[in-house]
Formats: sequence, C-alpha cells, structure tokens
Amino acid sequence: MGGMRTAGDLVARMQLSKDMRLGEAKEYVAKKLGVTPYDLSDVYMMREVREQLDIGVVTALPNASRGIQSKFKIEDLLGIRINCCDNYRDRMKR
Repeated sequence: MGGMRTAGDLVARMQLSKDMRLGEAKEYVAKKLGVTPYDLSDVYMMREVREQLDIGVVTALPNASRGIQSKFKIEDLLGIRINCCDNYRDRMKR
C-alpha cells in the first residue's frame, strides 16, 4: 500500500496516532472512507475516493485542496490531530 496514491498514508497515521495494529488501522480507515480494506490498496479506486472527499491526490487538480488544506480534512475525517495542523492553528492565533 503506497502513500497518497492509495491509503497508506492514512493507515500509517492511524497506526502512529492511535497505536493501532496494521489490520485494525486498515479496518478503521476503510470504514471512515466507505470502502473495503481491499480497496485501500487499489490505486484507481482510491484516486476516486480521494477526489470525492477532497483529501489530496498526487497530481494537482483545479480547485482541489492540497497541502495543509488536505491535512485539515484528514483530521476531521479520521478523528485525529495532526501536528502541523496544530502548529498552523497556533500561528494563526498570533
């Protein structure tokens, strides 16, 4: 399972942030995305899912979120905190 081409980045985030085992993290992410765990490694399926949820894709799309915008959406979708998003919020308060 790759990074942004599939759902490897999302699964890895769950493993690190919630201390989940690999299978558990895949199940959690698949449920949140509305796909099967098998679909998480399908490049074509995940491209469509990522575009629909606007959580970032490898190639730039017009009017699509990218970078920090995508990470904020991933935070909301997975119910986790991402350090760079927290840092961004802190800087915006200044």
